[in-house]
Amino acid sequence: MNTNIIELKGVSKYYHDHAILQDVNLEVKNREFLTILGPSGCGKTTLLRLISGFETPSTGTILINGKDVTGLAPHLRPVNTVFQSYALFPHMSVFDNVAFGLRCKHLAKPEIEQRVYEALRMVKLNHLATRKPHQLSGGQQQRIAIARAVVNQPLVLLLDEPLSSLDYRLRKTMQMELKQLQAQLDITFILVTHDQEEALSTADRVIVMNHGLVEQIGTPREVYEEPKNLHVARFVGEVNIFTTKVLEADPEFLQVEIEEKRFTLKNTKNYNASQTLYTLLRPEDLEVWGVNEVQDPTDMYSAVVVQVIYKGSTVDLILKLKTGTQILATQFFNEDDEKLDFRPGESVWVYWHSGWEVILSDEEG
Repeated sequence: MNTNIIELKGVSKYYHDHAILQDVNLEVKNREFLTILGPSGCGKTTLLRLISGFETPSTGTILINGKDVTGLAPHLRPVNTVFQSYALFPHMSVFDNVAFGLRCKHLAKPEIEQRVYEALRMVKLNHLATRKPHQLSGGQQQRIAIARAVVNQPLVLLLDEPLSSLDYRLRKTMQMELKQLQAQLDITFILVTHDQEEALSTADRVIVMNHGLVEQIGTPREVYEEPKNLHVARFVGEVNIFTTKVLEADPEFLQVEIEEKRFTLKNTKNYNASQTLYTLLRPEDLEVWGVNEVQDPTDMYSAVVVQVIYKGSTVDLILKLKTGTQILATQFFNEDDEKLDFRPGESVWVYWHSGWEVILSDEEG
């Protein structure tokens, strides 16, 4: 079997003169869990529909398992789709919903029964085979939709925001179950979502899209810790972005000014003094100290606590620097500071360890 189960080569999609997708080149590995992440209207669902065959590309080629399927109808492709609405037949039982595709293939009754109950056991709902969809919870309906898709033994399972209608706790549970199911089935999953946490927690790799373009492809850690541009940095998690003035530049180091304070940073991408740069720091990269806890604040910023947001295991702080810039810092409860007892209006010092920052240019924005 081909190492790449799906390949898109120069794929674009236009509606009249409006570009929905622009020159997408993508390789999806066999048996990986891939998530497509992006805001509404970025083209992620269109990309899924092109793979499934419900849309035809305006330009480019789509290969599945090495075979050109660009003009092939959906039912002739070795993929199945779980839709956001689940699309269950309300008048049919759970068993009949799952069996529908197999009956269309005119399989023998014993084989249908065996495969349906096998799929239902996989999603832990074989005891509900006789119920109708309206008698099921949202999470159960979602599992039935997955069972109906996997019973056909596809090479690829496509999931179009299948968890979006579930409440927070159930969504978290189903994220873990999807990951376990993918490992159990040992097939490729492609999940479309606008939920950053969902994308990072389930995927082997993440595609970040914007305005019909693929902005970055990488592991969850790569897209979070090493964003390729400002859009990716802003969309994937919270981030503090500081406009950075370059005072001096050489191949190894940059002398910069950030919020009226001078720093020496590593020149990781051969930036020069004529470029506008941005220094990016995640909230958890910032350390916040009370004024009485610091002896030498030379490399620290003075700030005032604007808001304290308690989140159980962490505390989020909205801070205002002397320059007027507001930033977000996340502090973790630990044995060194079990209380994290910050108060609005309190003066604090803010610090980050050199090397924890990401530097991007305006060309990469």
